[in-house]
Amino acid sequence: MTSTPKNKVCILGSGNWGSTAARIIGGNVTKLADFDNDVRIWVYEEMVNGRKLTDIINTEHENVKYLPGHRLPENVVAVADAAEAVRDATHIVVVIPHQFIQHLLDTVHGHTAPNARAISLIKGIGISSQGMTTMTQIIHRTLAIPVASLSGANIANEIAEERYCETTIGCADPDEAIVWRSLFNTPYFRVNCVSDVIGVEFCGALKNVVAVGAGFIDGLGLGNNTKAAVIRIGFLEMRRLAMHISGARIQDSTFMESCGIADVITTCYGGRNRRLAEEFVRTGKPMHELERDLLNGQKLQGYLTSGEVHAYIDGCGVADHFPLFTNIYRICYEGAPPASIFEGLNVDFSHDRL
Repeated sequence: MTSTPKNKVCILGSGNWGSTAARIIGGNVTKLADFDNDVRIWVYEEMVNGRKLTDIINTEHENVKYLPGHRLPENVVAVADAAEAVRDATHIVVVIPHQFIQHLLDTVHGHTAPNARAISLIKGIGISSQGMTTMTQIIHRTLAIPVASLSGANIANEIAEERYCETTIGCADPDEAIVWRSLFNTPYFRVNCVSDVIGVEFCGALKNVVAVGAGFIDGLGLGNNTKAAVIRIGFLEMRRLAMHISGARIQDSTFMESCGIADVITTCYGGRNRRLAEEFVRTGKPMHELERDLLNGQKLQGYLTSGEVHAYIDGCGVADHFPLFTNIYRICYEGAPPASIFEGLNVDFSHDRL
C-alpha cells in the first residue's frame, strides 16, 4: 500500500521577516505528521564576507545578513534557485517586497505541486486609479492556487527573540486556516484566523503610511500627544479608504485584529517606516538614500504605498477626504515641509461606516 506523500513547505524570501518565519515553521513542521521535515527557503544569492549567503545559512544555520544572532533550525535549507526551491511544494509562504512579486511568481510558475496553496506575508498592496490589487490576488492570478494572508503587529526581530505577540491569518477556507495556523502558531506567536483575506492585507499595507506620518512627528520632536492624534486620524483614514475602495468586502471587525489597530500602534512606535521618516525630517536626505544607507538591503514600503494611495484618491477626486494621507504624500514627494502634516486635519469621521 502506497503512503500519501507528505506536504512540503517552501518560503519565498529570506529577509528579516522571511528568516523569522523560517525559524517558526522549521520548528513546527517537525511536530506535524503530515509534513516533510525539510523546509526550503529561497535566498536571493549574495556574497557576504566572501561567501555565498546560501552556504552560510546551510552550514552555520544563521542568516548573518538579515537576521544575525538568531539560529535557524537545521531542517531549513537555503536554495538560490526559486524554481527549484518551490518544486513540488504544497504550502508556499511568500514574503518579499511587494514591488518584486510579479517577477518572482513568473519564475516559479509551473513548478509547484498540483495541490499547492500559498500564504502572503507581504505588507503591501497595489493601488492605482483603477482600484486595488492585493498580493493574494496577484499570487492567485499567476499561480492559480488558493491564497491566504498573514499580517499583524509583528516586528521580526522581537519575534525572533520569542517575545509574546499576536498575528492574524485571513483565509476563506476554515480547513485551510487550521493548517496554516498549525504552521505558524507557537506559545509566543499567537495566531487568530479570520475569513477576511483582503482586509488583513489592506491593514498590513496602509499602516505603513500612517507610520511615515508618525515618524515625521518624531522628527519634529512634538511628543506623544501629537503622535497619538496622527495615529488616530491615520487609522480612521485607513477605514475610510477601505470603505471607498472595496465597499463591503473588508469587514470592520478586521480593524480590531492584530493586523489592524495593533499593527498600526507597533509600526508607529517601532517600525522601519517610522524610523526612516524621522531621519528624513532630521537629516533632510531623500527617502531612497535613507533606505540605501540604513536598511541593510531591506525595502521601505510606506513611502511607496503613500504614492500609490495618492494616485488613487487624487484620481477619484476624493483627496480632500484624506488630508493626512495627502499631506504625507506631499511631504514625501513634493517637498512640502514636514510641519505641513497638520493642514486640514479637522475632518469629521463620525458618519464613516463599513
